[in-house]
Amino acid sequence: MNDTRNILTDEQVERFVDDGFVRLAGAFPRRVADECAEILWRETGFDPEDRATWTSPVVRIGERTDEPFRRATTSPALHDAFDLLVGEGQWLPRASLGTFPIRFPHPDDPGDAGWHTDGGYQVPGESWPRLNIRSRGRALLMLFLFSDVGPHDAPTRIKVGSHLDVPEFLAPAGEEGMSVLALAEAMAEAGKLDSPDRPLALATGRAGDVYLCHPFLVHGAQAHRGEVPRLMAQPPLQSAGRLEPDRPGTAHSPVERAIRRGLGLDHARECLHEF
Repeated sequence: MNDTRNILTDEQVERFVDDGFVRLAGAFPRRVADECAEILWRETGFDPEDRATWTSPVVRIGERTDEPFRRATTSPALHDAFDLLVGEGQWLPRASLGTFPIRFPHPDDPGDAGWHTDGGYQVPGESWPRLNIRSRGRALLMLFLFSDVGPHDAPTRIKVGSHLDVPEFLAPAGEEGMSVLALAEAMAEAGKLDSPDRPLALATGRAGDVYLCHPFLVHGAQAHRGEVPRLMAQPPLQSAGRLEPDRPGTAHSPVERAIRRGLGLDHARECLHEF
């Protein structure tokens, strides 16, 4: 193993299980982030030197396959972290990145700042993606920073430990799962979507940092109140199969361990054996 890689420590892995996320500082080089930022600015149609051109609070850019984005997502440090959190052979490599919600200082409400979890798969005919107890289709939520992000630069809001609240809502829904809208409504009704018991964290950092988040983590956007636009990607890491939190033995990945903890070990066995 290359000792210069920024590998997650055992303590960071345990914090991922407890908190639902971990920041991998310097996951890819700053020079790569700068190359990606140049492409993203071009795609916005705005001038980075002329604030008068920043006419929208958020511009969304789709999937990008440019070489700098490929280099960002294939960094050895990230791949090692995926192995630690999801398990070797349990995730699918990415050769592109997206989507990119680029946020600008602007007086208008961005209109997308609600608390939510991300879905992992789509059912034909349904508008909202779904999520199930095995996190079908999604091994991690990732936040790639392509600009420095301070506390006023619209950092993603995170409810620390909220991933542990989600399994109790998903388990009764079985393999079919729930739409992310239905899940948000159920959690809100139970006082778990914006629970005061779950502290707030902000996804701040330097260009080249990546936040690796549990797929059940409750998070939300916010308006930009700073000066420098925030350039970020929020792609999923797709799973190579389905998670197996009920697998016999103790060799569970940190992602699976968090699901088991959210249910309670005995409850996990009761709810999951039918799948």
